[in-house]
Amino acid sequence: MKVLVIGSGGREHAICWGIKKNKRIKELYCAPGNGGISDIAHIVDIKSDNLQELLNFALAKDIDLTIVGPEQPLSLGIVDLFKKNELLIFGPDKNSSQLESSKEYSKNFMKRNNIPTANFETFTEFEKAHKYIKKSKFPIVLKADGLAAGKGVRVCYDYKEADEFLTFLMKDKIFAKSGEKVVIESFLEGEEASFFVFTDGHTILPLDSSQDHKRLLDQDRGPNTGGMGAYSPAPVIDDETRANIMNEVVIPVFNGFKKDKINYTGILYIGLMIKDKKPSVVEFNCRFGDPEAQPLLYRMNSDIFDLFYKTSTKQLSNYVLEWKNCYSVTVVLASLGYPDKTSNGLISNLSNFKEKGVYIFHAGTTLKDDNFIVSGGRVLGVTSESQTLKGAIDLAYEAISKIDTSSLAYRKDIGLKGLNRNLKSS
Repeated sequence: MKVLVIGSGGREHAICWGIKKNKRIKELYCAPGNGGISDIAHIVDIKSDNLQELLNFALAKDIDLTIVGPEQPLSLGIVDLFKKNELLIFGPDKNSSQLESSKEYSKNFMKRNNIPTANFETFTEFEKAHKYIKKSKFPIVLKADGLAAGKGVRVCYDYKEADEFLTFLMKDKIFAKSGEKVVIESFLEGEEASFFVFTDGHTILPLDSSQDHKRLLDQDRGPNTGGMGAYSPAPVIDDETRANIMNEVVIPVFNGFKKDKINYTGILYIGLMIKDKKPSVVEFNCRFGDPEAQPLLYRMNSDIFDLFYKTSTKQLSNYVLEWKNCYSVTVVLASLGYPDKTSNGLISNLSNFKEKGVYIFHAGTTLKDDNFIVSGGRVLGVTSESQTLKGAIDLAYEAISKIDTSSLAYRKDIGLKGLNRNLKSS
């Protein structure tokens, strides 16, 4: 089998790492990849939004399965293009991808299908949006309607903060067209969690739970990022909460797909706010989360390639999902200045790094003369596993202490929410 993975982040490194274990894989390619992925896959110098060149490559190499990691190529219609050319590809089509590429579309879908979520209003004119926030009860949530790499959302606790972010979005256009339309939501109280569902259009296969850490700084302070760390499983999703998520969110979502004739296949990310074991939807993504993919795939005992392949070939009902009986934690090491800007630097002692129970998934790295160079915002995902959550947390941070972090920054509290919850319930 020949497989092409599209993307360059830690998520794509984790996908390649998992797929590489399957003995049927003859050739594994990643476009555009990163420094760490180059150890396990052939790097293809094609950007993930260059759909025509990706198609040409897949046709020339006779690729058996293409797996799309990031959101942008999905929103541009890469699945439609590949299927039109009779190529097998994992991910939802362009129409389905609106659940992520348009916050307004997503909120209206939830409203039509009685899926619990925050109240909202949509604005295309700055003055009307500005007038609305003036009379709002804070906190409120401002969201760029389009894709913004996880940075187009801000919880605003007062008028000044809301006015500043609205100006950034609609006047300064920091996210270009993505911020021309803005969704303003009421604030949801509770604890965030991530829930992933694979589907081949017929079978629904939920994964184990995980929890992301969106804010840049410890104790959930600072600006939103693409994600500064994650762990799995998340104690906030116990058996009762999981049943509520399935009954009140997942099943209504898929009933809505049928009603709207949406042919959704691939993976659906459901960002949730949990309060008193009841879920409300914060957002949908149409792909694996990053960094949630790293601890989830690290814990997965089942064949990861088969999961993607059987989803793409509508054989998911034959797939058996098994998990290691452990916890996994991923701590993201980001470039200094992230998310506003990034700085370059050499990670001097990474090439020969080995630590039992730890794997480092790369994102913003380039390999040059056997050295890894910082080349992006989120750089590394130090991922560990242990029988206890505390053990996994300790192992991850112990590994980080042995890495050259002079050009990197990271949170010191990844996983502590879950640890504190475990301690309270014990």
